[in-house]
Amino acid sequence: MDRSLLLTYAFSLAVLAGLAVRFWLATRQVRHVAAHRGQVPAAFAGTVSLASHQKAADYTIAKSRLGLLETAFGAAVLLGWTLLGGLDALNVWLLQAIGPGMLQQLALLATFALIGGLLELPFSLYQTFVVEQRFGFNRMTFKLWLGDLLKTTAVGALIGLPIAAAILWIMGATGPWWWLWAWAAWIAFNLLLLVVYPSVIAPLFNKFQPLEDESLKARVTTLMQRCGFAAKGLFVMDGSRRSAHANAYFTGFGAAKRVVFFDTLLSKLNAGEVEAVLAHELGHFKLRHIVKRMVGMFAMSLAGFALLGWLSTQPWFYTGLGVRPNLEGPNSALALLLFALAVPVFSFFIAPLFTRLSRKHEFEADAFAMQHASGRDLGSALLKLYQDNASTLTPDPVFVSFYYSHPPASQRLARLGLEAA
Repeated sequence: MDRSLLLTYAFSLAVLAGLAVRFWLATRQVRHVAAHRGQVPAAFAGTVSLASHQKAADYTIAKSRLGLLETAFGAAVLLGWTLLGGLDALNVWLLQAIGPGMLQQLALLATFALIGGLLELPFSLYQTFVVEQRFGFNRMTFKLWLGDLLKTTAVGALIGLPIAAAILWIMGATGPWWWLWAWAAWIAFNLLLLVVYPSVIAPLFNKFQPLEDESLKARVTTLMQRCGFAAKGLFVMDGSRRSAHANAYFTGFGAAKRVVFFDTLLSKLNAGEVEAVLAHELGHFKLRHIVKRMVGMFAMSLAGFALLGWLSTQPWFYTGLGVRPNLEGPNSALALLLFALAVPVFSFFIAPLFTRLSRKHEFEADAFAMQHASGRDLGSALLKLYQDNASTLTPDPVFVSFYYSHPPASQRLARLGLEAA
């Protein structure tokens, strides 16, 4: 059997197997949550109302069912782009319209991204204005949603096209070791983005005001000093413009690091709880989880570029995925797109390894927070956030092991010794 046909069979099998596993996991989650909808788990009976528990169950089921439709549609689109000839037809059309060269390659990447975005719009609209609206989380108007979409598209073009042009140029001009130079450029771009995102990109979408609560500011500053952490500033973001969900996060890199609180978070948690949540996030930094994840991402991207460097020279890589390589021009853009389409199909099956590591890091950050803040405040904050975000207390264990980057409430609070509080 030639390699082209072997790749076609392997890709088809992986797509179908991945689709089957996703459907199996989603249906397990729906059945498990629905079966436990009628009663609050005993450990939470004193702190969570039946109405809140049922809302979380219904929200989880609604999102899971939408996810099933999106998964099936995504698999169909993937096959349409590859084995059914969609990407090949788009490439041929652009070659006829523009001719081979850098402009045609950039047009291929941009048109692919535009079509993909348009295909995803119905799901984004339904998620925001039906699912989130139904459960009281959506606060976006259609005008704001459309404005975000236009801004995201513009920012994506302003950032994406130059880096794409740079990668394409490197692929064509630096010889057989182009993948190493392309990887270096990609890493440099990501590090630069970490620096400029907080002060340049994020303010395009949200307003950031310095934290004005002097008592909370003093408490948070003392915590950071106690943990040996320095940040450029403490900011409150108007997350309530778009959603009722609450969060807090660190952003930036090096001297550009800043702490951001959603205004919804500050409205729901008391000062001690905010301090405990921040201590958890500090734990990720102090335990070097962020650095480990970055190093891991850099290592995997290096392996990915090296693999792409080899595959891009193999004719069977293109024909096996339903595309005829260009005979009179470069195939760099085709190689990038096919690689981006194929890799998630095969890497899906190792996803549980990464989610398990992420859950381990969350437990470690919780333990760090208990050393530097009140464990009871952390437990009460987590419980409030689980309730306010309508996170189910009874997820399917297999679904958790495969998808959850954060441990479910029962596991986290049990580790804190506060589950029955």
